[in-house]
Amino acid sequence: MCENQSSAGKPARAFYFMNKPAINIIAAVGKNNVIGLKNSLPWNLPADLKYFAQTTKGKTVLMGENTFISILEKIGKPLPGRRNIVLTDKKNKKFSGAETINSIEEAMKIIGDEEIFVIGGASVYRQMLPLANRLYITEVDYNGSGDAFFPTIAQNKWTLEKEEPHMKNDKNNYNYNFKIYCRFI
Repeated sequence: MCENQSSAGKPARAFYFMNKPAINIIAAVGKNNVIGLKNSLPWNLPADLKYFAQTTKGKTVLMGENTFISILEKIGKPLPGRRNIVLTDKKNKKFSGAETINSIEEAMKIIGDEEIFVIGGASVYRQMLPLANRLYITEVDYNGSGDAFFPTIAQNKWTLEKEEPHMKNDKNNYNYNFKIYCRFI
């Protein structure tokens, strides 16, 4: 269990373990909350892609249609080793290798008690943030432009559980920091 001191100095327990299903959000976020540019990541961080793969492998991933299409464009298929669920506002839209839904309510119904990872894009993050129990955020030392943004995290609702900073290197072109947040009760 994630336990920390609240701002009032009392023990604060994380919401994550007490709420079913476990709803996680995973995202790489620039300094200015940028998460995308032209339906792609605006940085090259193979270490973050590896972290994403390890963290979500064997889990259910929920994403918007544009995120799913960008994955198809990059790897030619849905994310392997995961249950792929695509949220779209287009009725009767189907994607090969993924379940298609039209609302967050429908997502919650088919997920049941499964642990899920919300993987984007911006609209899905905005809709799911109020329901999330845990955030897996890669903070990227990037201040450039973008056209998709992560919603602002209300610091008084989350506690930092784990942090792992990394410096840029020959493979990763920005400094980055893996952070895991738990929601306060």
